[in-house]
Amino acid sequence: MNVISTIERPVPFVDLSLQWDQIRGDVMPDLQGLFEASAYCLGPWASAFEKQVADYLGVKHAIAVSSGSAALHVATIAAGIKRGDKVLVPAHTFIGTIWGLLYEGAIPVFCEVEDTTGNIDLADAERRLEKGVKAIIPVHLYGQPADMTKVMAFANRHGLAVIEDAAQAIGACFQNKRIGSFGTMGCFSFYPGKNLGGAGEGGLVVTDDDEKAKLLRSLREHGQTERYVHDRIGYNYRMDGIQALVLGHKLKRLDGWTDQRRAIAARYRGELADTPLRLPDMVHGDHVYHLYVIRTEKRDSLRSFLESCGVQTGLHYPLPLYRQPCLAGITTPPAEGFRITEDWASHGLSLPMFAGMTLAQQDRVIEAIHSFFKVEK
Repeated sequence: MNVISTIERPVPFVDLSLQWDQIRGDVMPDLQGLFEASAYCLGPWASAFEKQVADYLGVKHAIAVSSGSAALHVATIAAGIKRGDKVLVPAHTFIGTIWGLLYEGAIPVFCEVEDTTGNIDLADAERRLEKGVKAIIPVHLYGQPADMTKVMAFANRHGLAVIEDAAQAIGACFQNKRIGSFGTMGCFSFYPGKNLGGAGEGGLVVTDDDEKAKLLRSLREHGQTERYVHDRIGYNYRMDGIQALVLGHKLKRLDGWTDQRRAIAARYRGELADTPLRLPDMVHGDHVYHLYVIRTEKRDSLRSFLESCGVQTGLHYPLPLYRQPCLAGITTPPAEGFRITEDWASHGLSLPMFAGMTLAQQDRVIEAIHSFFKVEK
């Protein structure tokens, strides 16, 4: 029986309206100016955001694009990855990590992940090195940085390009350096639910390489180097001016919002430490908690119970990449199976996590979980 009252408004998995309430007064005057200037595709607001985010991340170049998937696609091309090339990727991640590889005819080589973080297991990646492997894509999963000292040493030892998938980790640091700034290129997503989210889709590629930056800017805009001169096959991957405007205002508040996420994560960890849950923690660098993913063998029944208590949750990601129907015949599932990947996929449950989450909302999540385990006893 449900022992938690559901009279109150449900605790949402994420509430983006809170961010809008904070930036509305700053955005609206600029939005008026943007419409008057008709600066809809890239334009001055996009240029300003690129400089702002490059300074924030400590990189030389930031190239604004239309989505995180677009960022990973153009980064794949700029890294020189071609048809038949192989790229090491973690098996536990969102499928957007590998779309760019598949678009270019490259082959993802799936690797097991760490039990503590869900990030790529470099010992397993070492075992999967073979002829034709040209790059590695470390994913900073859920906002937890991968161990970039080990990643870069591994890549340098084997002559691999490094494309960081930092879609969930903007603002995170590893050894006092921003995630996304270690590899050949770093890729970010500004999907609305991300820690830094737009009013729609958006993405970013960062690099310190001048030539790659020039290529990336050409690729995002139909392969042009000058107006109506198309030197290569390109794409319509430009960021909308409105997205850049909104993201510029949100970036100023990102560190404060990240501090709130960390405070919520710390409270979850303290209040849920006496439950059978396996809880996330900072392992490599400073976690920005895009998602707070707990693990339990009773995942499905706990999720149903929380829903009955008015607590919304999420699943990230319940079907490993090597078992995705669209990849049948394209990639080969690991013959021996990935025990840890399967554990994350079948036991992971994402709890509510967003800047502005109240103590009362946190209490409801915590109390509901305790109530579940009391009933389960």
